[in-house]
Amino acid sequence: MSDQEKEAIIRRAVRAFPDFPSPGICFRDITPVLKDPLAFCSAIDLFERHLRANFPKIDVIAGLDSRGFLFGPSLAQRFNIGFLLIRKKGKLPGPTESVSYSLEYGKAELEMQCDAVEAGQKVVLIDDLLATGGTMNAACELIKRRNAEILECLVVIELKSLNGAEKLKPYPVHSLLQYD
Repeated sequence: MSDQEKEAIIRRAVRAFPDFPSPGICFRDITPVLKDPLAFCSAIDLFERHLRANFPKIDVIAGLDSRGFLFGPSLAQRFNIGFLLIRKKGKLPGPTESVSYSLEYGKAELEMQCDAVEAGQKVVLIDDLLATGGTMNAACELIKRRNAEILECLVVIELKSLNGAEKLKPYPVHSLLQYD
């Protein structure tokens, strides 16, 4: 099956919910991708192919709370590498490092365990959606603080009109699907 066919399978699985969670917003729902083994496998296949073509060495995949946890472990297994959790504050045991970031209506914090990544390791971050880039930017900050190298940020869906990729520069973003 071609990459274009795999992308079409994923695109057909994503549902759109107009005016959710508020008027004027079109919510892109990935839960049907998770429910459909062919769509999910297609997403992992496309991520794997992209990474193998662009990065000869990856040490760890970092998944963002919570939907990055759904795609990241499967992708990490394809490379026979580890997976690390970047979670909402207060969810991880042991020594952690946290970073605060702004949301549309307030602030939030992400954290990871201090021993999750080592200096110099090559890291790929993954999540389901890139909107304004705030959460992914905070995750990049955590990885950077540990002196690890961020190779790329992967997402299933990128909402281009919100310019999240601009906020993540100099880190590259790769998305399987793009919407305005």
